[in-house]
Amino acid sequence: HWAVIPYGLFYFGPVYFCWQKYKGGSLDVHPTEKALVVQYEVEATILGETGDPMLGERKECQKIIRLKSLNSNTDIASLARKVVEECRLISPSRLPEVEQLLFYLQNRKKSAEKKEKKQIKPRDLTPFEGMELDEEANINSIDDYVELLYEDIPEKIRGATLILHLARNPDNLEELLQNETALGALARVLREDWKQSVDLATTIIYVFFCFSSFSQFHGLITHYKIGALCMSIIDHELKRYDLWLDELQKKKKADILSKEYEKALKKYHGLLTKQEQLLRVALYLLLNLSEDTRTELKMRNKNIVHLLVKTLDRDSEELLVLVVSFLKKLSIFLENKNDMAEIDTVEKLAKLVPCEHEDLLNVTLRLLLNLSFDTGLCSKMVHADLLPKLTSLLEDEVQRQIAMCILYHISMDDRFKSMFAYTDCIPQVMKMLFDCGEERFDAELISFCINLAANKRNAQIMCEGNGLKMLMKRALKLKDPLMMKMIRNISQHDGPFKNLFIDYVGDLAAQIGLKEEEEFVIECLGTLSNLTIPDLDWELVLKEYNLVPYLKDHLKPGSAEDDLILEVVIMIGTVSMDDSCAVMLAKSGIIPALIELLNAQQEDDEFVCQIVYVFYQMVFHQATRDVIIKETQAPAYLIDLMHDKNAEIRKVCDNTLDIIAEYDVEWGKKIQSEKFRWHNSQWLEMVENRQMDEAEPFMYGDGEPFLQNGDILERPDLFYSPDGIIPADGAISPEFFTDFQNGDLLGPQGFPSSSLTDGYGQMGVTPARPATAYGFRPDEQLYYGYTASR
Repeated sequence: HWAVIPYGLFYFGPVYFCWQKYKGGSLDVHPTEKALVVQYEVEATILGETGDPMLGERKECQKIIRLKSLNSNTDIASLARKVVEECRLISPSRLPEVEQLLFYLQNRKKSAEKKEKKQIKPRDLTPFEGMELDEEANINSIDDYVELLYEDIPEKIRGATLILHLARNPDNLEELLQNETALGALARVLREDWKQSVDLATTIIYVFFCFSSFSQFHGLITHYKIGALCMSIIDHELKRYDLWLDELQKKKKADILSKEYEKALKKYHGLLTKQEQLLRVALYLLLNLSEDTRTELKMRNKNIVHLLVKTLDRDSEELLVLVVSFLKKLSIFLENKNDMAEIDTVEKLAKLVPCEHEDLLNVTLRLLLNLSFDTGLCSKMVHADLLPKLTSLLEDEVQRQIAMCILYHISMDDRFKSMFAYTDCIPQVMKMLFDCGEERFDAELISFCINLAANKRNAQIMCEGNGLKMLMKRALKLKDPLMMKMIRNISQHDGPFKNLFIDYVGDLAAQIGLKEEEEFVIECLGTLSNLTIPDLDWELVLKEYNLVPYLKDHLKPGSAEDDLILEVVIMIGTVSMDDSCAVMLAKSGIIPALIELLNAQQEDDEFVCQIVYVFYQMVFHQATRDVIIKETQAPAYLIDLMHDKNAEIRKVCDNTLDIIAEYDVEWGKKIQSEKFRWHNSQWLEMVENRQMDEAEPFMYGDGEPFLQNGDILERPDLFYSPDGIIPADGAISPEFFTDFQNGDLLGPQGFPSSSLTDGYGQMGVTPARPATAYGFRPDEQLYYGYTASR
């Protein structure tokens, strides 16, 4: 009964009764757990004084009957009878239906667990053992649950578990947030008692994890300092794990009969399961909090990277998915990446590749991809034998893209390019290229192939069979500049397979005159420039495809993009090796055009180096040598470049001037004087600035007054080389280098004779193609012929 107050008087009204009625409904199995789900209806009716119903309400409910003991050996009939007897919501007449559902659960067990195992995502924290309750938590009873937190450990676990069941429902979080008493009690119990019970610590952290799933509640977790406490707990548990392993190993060695060891091993597995549940929920909470970069920095300062990498030794795939996901998130910052580089992160990750757990494999590859941007970590990946493992993943369509990106980063390092030849990588990527049909290639695939083709052994494998033929056919049909760049890289290597390009010279030359995309033409020119094949008739090619006017027109500054003009210069240098081609080019007026281009591009080392190389090739031929020496000012430009800061330019200039000096006396004297002046510039400057003392004049020879600067330059007999005075004409023949290699021209004490060196001791060496960004051949040993001389 209740009291009402009409007009200030107390009045006790009539007594009412409430009647509840239960009505059974459907019966089904739980979708993921070993449990039956009973749907039922509750009808509540309030009766008046006379017993007549006054107010009624109906509510649909469900009850979950968990069957922990159900396994493959369970007696289904006995279990079904027990379920019907203990659950009043199930009518005895439904016993056959219960048996059928239990039989289904018994046979579904393995496949369901396997499916659940494969589908676990980093942020899907699943229920764990110890969360089960025999009562339903009610938000109105929160004060009773808080009181349990002041009792002994078992009651504390029960109270925390009841609160956890409330917190798992997002609708209750706002109300729980307002209950500072409950949250404060949970934080206090965690701080004081986490070492006493793993279950208690796991349950309370899980409550705060529910709040951490929503960024607006992160302030609450920070207020109670749960994040810092979680890191301390994780650190402590990892140390306990090491102690367990040590103890287990000691018992294994000491226990001959292995009974004590088996007992200890069983205990260890039980402790390990509970510990991994604690680590999972604590790390999930930290992962959610790390959305704020300031909080993440605090974690980094507390050594979160080392804790996570240490956890990689575990076998639990669910825990590993979480740990690797956390590391992947951290790896995007340089400081965290450097922390990972200092410890054996890559070596531990390599053990996870490949693995059957698809999500774990995927997130591991993504972390490795982030780390592969660091060349040092790339090197560690190779040393950890990841190269063949990643190559095998190219067959997996799901993981192929990420694996190829990692392999691409590894292939950027020249130290590791050759290692791909000893795997199945090259046949696989070639097959991928040819399977693309007429579609554009993936950027990752063709870029990877371009890198691989820069190695001679890889290029040879690519050309095996009809490899080169298929590549040329696809490149010319699709006009794909990236495919042609790959072919160009293949063409730069010397070897028998280079002669295969002779069949495609005409096709490549035909592309140059057409109005094709500029990038594609650049790669065609670059490929032709690499074809230094003795049997190739360049004169016929130039005439048949009328290339000379094209080459000359594209030497004009501004006539095209610099990249295209540079390739034209390199092409001219290649064809100038042929005597008849050099004459044809000289008659067309290309030499003045090159000098004009040299003036325009004098600040660009690549242009200067390649233009000088063209002059070097042309001075070998009588017809073009006369044109260069007598009709142009090319030697004067070469003298100016003789002391350029770029070593490659100096080398090509010196060797070109040596040949000019050998065939032209007048230029020979100028070149020799300039070399002497440069080599002795400091000494000459000192002589010019020194005051002559008339009392003690400097003498030369038999009382001859000291020669003035101008007189010295007229005395070529005073020029010194490493072993004495060089000839007055300073002539150096390129042929002497061959004799020197054979040991025919060694002077005293094994030094080269004077005819081999210029005014400051440089060897007369015939250079190969200059080493520039476009002309460098990675497998070629460049020879620098500088000797020490003073």
